[in-house]
Amino acid sequence: MQKQTLTTVRLFALLICLSATFTTLAQSGNAPPLNEIKIERYQPVPMRDGVKLFADVYRPKPDGRYPVLVVRTPYGVQRDGVHETMMKFAQHGYAVVVQDVRGRYESEGKWDPFRYEAKDGFDTVQWAAEQPWSNGKVAMQGGSYLGHVQWRAAILAPSKLITIFPAVASTNIYANWITHGGAFRLSFNYGWGVVRMPNRIMLPQYWHTEKYTPTELKYETILQHLPLKEGDLRSAGYAVQHYRDWIGHPGYDDYWKEISDEEHFADVRVPVHTSGGWFDIFLPGTINGFTGMRRQGGTEQARRETKMIIGPWGHGPSQMFGDVDFGPAAMRVQFDRELRWFDHYLKGIDNGIDKEPPIEIFYMGINRWKHESDWPIPGTKFTPYYLDSRGEANSSSGNGGLNTTKPNAAASDQYNYDPNSPVPTVGGNNCCGTPTLAGPKDQRPIEARPDVLVYTSSILEQPVAIAGPVKMKLFASTDGPDTDFAVKLVDVSPDGFAMNIAEGIIRARYRKGTNQMELLKPGEVYEFDIDMVGTANVFQKGHRIRVDVTSSNFPQFDRNPNTGEAFGASSKVRTAKQTVFHTTQRFSHILLPVVPVPNGN
Repeated sequence: MQKQTLTTVRLFALLICLSATFTTLAQSGNAPPLNEIKIERYQPVPMRDGVKLFADVYRPKPDGRYPVLVVRTPYGVQRDGVHETMMKFAQHGYAVVVQDVRGRYESEGKWDPFRYEAKDGFDTVQWAAEQPWSNGKVAMQGGSYLGHVQWRAAILAPSKLITIFPAVASTNIYANWITHGGAFRLSFNYGWGVVRMPNRIMLPQYWHTEKYTPTELKYETILQHLPLKEGDLRSAGYAVQHYRDWIGHPGYDDYWKEISDEEHFADVRVPVHTSGGWFDIFLPGTINGFTGMRRQGGTEQARRETKMIIGPWGHGPSQMFGDVDFGPAAMRVQFDRELRWFDHYLKGIDNGIDKEPPIEIFYMGINRWKHESDWPIPGTKFTPYYLDSRGEANSSSGNGGLNTTKPNAAASDQYNYDPNSPVPTVGGNNCCGTPTLAGPKDQRPIEARPDVLVYTSSILEQPVAIAGPVKMKLFASTDGPDTDFAVKLVDVSPDGFAMNIAEGIIRARYRKGTNQMELLKPGEVYEFDIDMVGTANVFQKGHRIRVDVTSSNFPQFDRNPNTGEAFGASSKVRTAKQTVFHTTQRFSHILLPVVPVPNGN
């Protein structure tokens, strides 16, 4: 079994096993006193089909039975940063099973992202509960893909599973990983699915090194390749089957429903703690996981005690993100929250975490945390802000306005969308090694373009706080069979800094739903409902509220070629003429969740 591939890993494992018991220094603060732990390497975990998945087990040195944390990863049990966290959990009295998922690193089987995680996760949880060092109580820990696998296991309701803590995790691979509004998340899907993960062992990202990378192998160049379905050949050098499967299933069909969790919240019988960031690519999963469990969870306890935290972060807690420093209060140590959660549910410690309000969110603009009781927040006033102009909203130099009163003119705005010159991605909800930086970024460079319609409110005389889901209703037409419409919500400071705080996109052919593809009739006006997920922000006095409308956000999303061909098949593009309407009959507007300005917890 891949002996040559694993030689280095095995040698390292042998060195660890020669001294598997060692002493770790006591940590400051509330850490336990000096503690000895064990690491048992290369432990086989049998799956129901005979495949063996291998794990490292971290646990306290004294013999005994301990509560267990299961961590399942496609990134390698020897990945940088794994040891420190797992040792800390072991120091606090947990046995931790860190396992390579099927087909990755030391584990047997075929790597096919997402497809085996439910049954494999179930089998691993049940195995962990039956080990001589286990007291029979098991939880799951981890973020991103490590969070996704928790949902997959939990929907099968393992009898020994007590709780899960999926951080920055998707709950619907199609709707909040692969696509948004039917548009393909190109930079992330390609970077993760083709560049990073097709091989059993993760390869170096050498083409990100400008000094040594030829132009034809640069990430930015490869992402422009058409047809999209053949892009894997440019870097991997061969057809990456799972990537081609994603492109071959552009709508929400049975291929995706088979690995979705959002239809199965009623099968999850344990409390869930979600955690995410306003600028994380998986923000929809963080929110949908919480709301789905609160409304549909399989037990009264699961519904009552499920919780959610969202900070001003990307794919993990930070203070500085994008162009903005959110202050020291923004930073959270994920381990501390997880430890309190697991201590309560696995050890029965009455630390009060189950009695806290179910939501804690960070309000940007005032850089303050606040607890809330539900999502949407009770008492939210969903307030429409209407697009308006005198027909020239093109760029921030145009005459686009944003008002709480409906427009009384019959004007519309037009722009040309050329896929050969797409609007570049500037910040937003992205992640993980892509060539575009995520987070809050100054939007003025793209707002100077004539193919971006910019609608700006008057200067605010009082602060306006929003927290909750954000939706855009757009009345628009195009002169071809298909196109995209992309929208951003922006907070404009008195000095002009334009900070993006929410975004959305829709592929026009999916306007009736991502399971109902229907091309457009050129020139016909359609009503598009664009999901912008959600945010929490206070537009301060002296600021302005802005909405940007365009048709591309590349390379975060693939370029719609405007041809109406099957997804991924177009080798040519056409320029589309777009019209956005804001008349008394077709009043395009953004719906903002207005709440009282927070005064603190």
